[in-house]
Amino acid sequence: MLKRFSKYVFQSVAGMIGVSVYVLADTFFISVYAGADGLAVLNLILPVYGLIYAIGSMIGIGSATRYGISKAKGERADYYFTQAIAWSVLISIPFVLLGIFIPDKCLALLGADAGLVALGKTYLRIILIGTPFFMSNYSVTAFARNDNATSIAMAGSLAGSVWNIVFDYIFIFPAGLGFAGAALATAFCPIVTMSVCMLHYFGKKCHIGFKWKKMSVRHLISCCQLGVSAFVGEISSAVIAFVFNMLILGLAGSVGVAAYGIVANLSIVGMCIFNGLAQGAQPLISESFGRGESEHVRKYLRWGMNSTITIEIVMIALIWLFTDPLVVIFNSENNAMLLQYAHTGLQLYFLGFLFAGVNIMLVAYFSATANARPAIIGSLMRGAIAIVLCAIVLSRILGMNGVWLSFLASEMLTFVVILILSRKKESVSNDYI
Repeated sequence: MLKRFSKYVFQSVAGMIGVSVYVLADTFFISVYAGADGLAVLNLILPVYGLIYAIGSMIGIGSATRYGISKAKGERADYYFTQAIAWSVLISIPFVLLGIFIPDKCLALLGADAGLVALGKTYLRIILIGTPFFMSNYSVTAFARNDNATSIAMAGSLAGSVWNIVFDYIFIFPAGLGFAGAALATAFCPIVTMSVCMLHYFGKKCHIGFKWKKMSVRHLISCCQLGVSAFVGEISSAVIAFVFNMLILGLAGSVGVAAYGIVANLSIVGMCIFNGLAQGAQPLISESFGRGESEHVRKYLRWGMNSTITIEIVMIALIWLFTDPLVVIFNSENNAMLLQYAHTGLQLYFLGFLFAGVNIMLVAYFSATANARPAIIGSLMRGAIAIVLCAIVLSRILGMNGVWLSFLASEMLTFVVILILSRKKESVSNDYI
């Protein structure tokens, strides 16, 4: 069991880190290409990424989780994959239309001034048009993991990341496409990932059915209930980015937003690690739960929590030890104000991961055991309600430091709520709650 858990978690984390490179590679090359203004534009667009990834993960992870439970119970599950892909494509259509017709208005709505709109309009247009691929990618990789193809899912994610790094540079600089080149490189990433995953889907070891069944909203809702934790794991970044951008614009202007761009993009790596841990443990927990193996469920939870707490401590230590070297990577103009804001921001913001990783794992546990209520409440607390309230209140009291500390405060509040819910439901091992 431990060997299987280690394999699933390691490969899931590696794959999710690969996903985070989509944005990190853009951040680095764009900081070189356009300096602080480029970072500001990219950070204003981050909420769009978050929303796209959140919807795609809710459909994909939720459908794969429901598929795993149904399959373990011996129920029909040969149409879950096609339903997930179909819904992902259908829901992506409004995003595509926004990208075609009004990307400039979307950027303005996100807080960009005329200069930033002109700089980032084409980038946002290409990203929005690529929405069907971003959303479908989650279903393709999630079902592959649930079908014991974790190695291929990881390889696909890493292949997409390598593509992004290489072609970000090629498209931006040698090809002279600038911002549009960065967007093109990123938009092709999920296509590369899904192409690699097709090696499993067309192979002999694939057990996923591809039967078609009439699209059902009831089926979608049933799956999405178990994908809420994944949704919030992604949407939290979007909500935080949007709220923080609005607050920081008023407190420190575009340089402050650029500094937050560095903090936010590095925090995406942290979020991806903990989401990867949770998504790696999820199919094992849901499978054991479907079979009624409660002792196995407790063991997987215990191992997941131990891994999470260890990584939390190591991550925060690394951030505090190497704060300035990390900031310098994205500060090509050697902007002293940018360095100052980002230095303080990184150290204070990352303290929130003391609780964030634990919350993500617990919410994923609730989802994997078909316990939707605490999963939804816990997810909404950490992804929207608590972070927005803490950011607004603390920014008025402590200024920029309040903005940075709001992540920690919101995760602490969320942990307390999960603690109360778990005590009430008696649904989490007493080893941890």
